[in-house]
Amino acid sequence: MAKLGNGFDCASKAEIDMALDTGIDPSRIIYAQPCKTKSYLRYAAQMGVKQMTFDNADELYKIKACFPDAELYLRILTDDSTSLCRLSMKFGASLDIARQLLELAHELELKVVGVSFHVGSGAEDPTAFVKAVQDARMVFDQAAEIGHELHTLDVGGGFSGDTFEKFAGVLSEALDTYFPPHIRVIAEPGRYYVATAFTLAANVIARRDVRDPEDPANDAYMIYLNDGVYGNFSNIIFDHQHPVAQILTCANTSNAATSAGIAYSIWGPTCDGIDVISQRITLPGLLDVGDWLFFEEMGAYTKCSATRFNGFSDNHEVIYISSEAGASALLEY
Repeated sequence: MAKLGNGFDCASKAEIDMALDTGIDPSRIIYAQPCKTKSYLRYAAQMGVKQMTFDNADELYKIKACFPDAELYLRILTDDSTSLCRLSMKFGASLDIARQLLELAHELELKVVGVSFHVGSGAEDPTAFVKAVQDARMVFDQAAEIGHELHTLDVGGGFSGDTFEKFAGVLSEALDTYFPPHIRVIAEPGRYYVATAFTLAANVIARRDVRDPEDPANDAYMIYLNDGVYGNFSNIIFDHQHPVAQILTCANTSNAATSAGIAYSIWGPTCDGIDVISQRITLPGLLDVGDWLFFEEMGAYTKCSATRFNGFSDNHEVIYISSEAGASALLEY
């Protein structure tokens, strides 16, 4: 990863360990959690993970006590009202208190080296980046007046595949306008990298028909899968996603295609009523127990937030497929 110029954005001791296990230098890790556990702070100090974010005075006192040599990034508040997952409700210092925090850090002899922001995961408005960059520029200027030497801007994440080019263009133009080229820019494009990496296949474990005596056109089937919102479909709950089912077929498939389509509701395997994957979807075939569905682009916030609720396993079989000759040769497939 380091050879590619990549680093790691970590939120806990366990994630720091995962990053360090790759062999990466600790200087390429940023502990991007503005409100940290004291024991994790001490561990970061022990492992030499110096870069970290803060957004409040209490965090500065904590860092002073646990890791006074840390290299700090002030996380500022942004407008993430149009994003799927709003993070400013939980993190970020308003511009009204940014100078106070920078002054306190200077009084405590703590080293502030940068500013960070996050316009929300799954952002939908590219102008949010422009405003955030403008605000970051103001904080850079305030820091210089106080005596800090800032050298890095962390522009966070929020990137998705269908809008990446547009958002990156707007962000790049804003950076060129407000920041000189010697300022290092880092980002957290995790969703963009991994969203398309996985296709999820799930097995139909049960089926029941639901009849509407007043309108047969509303007849449908309820099907139950061996995975649900407490498993790899956790992105429905935590990430506001709407996975679209497709029938996994082969030459000897048992479900016969029908031009009219058949209506289904799709459910997970637990006993919880919120464990629903699709309230209603029309699929071109009659599904039976033992058939399979597949869902594309299930790489972000799925397996990582799965649980073992109701005793169902979160250890699922992973099949790796390489569609690129160069990658196959490198991996010795």
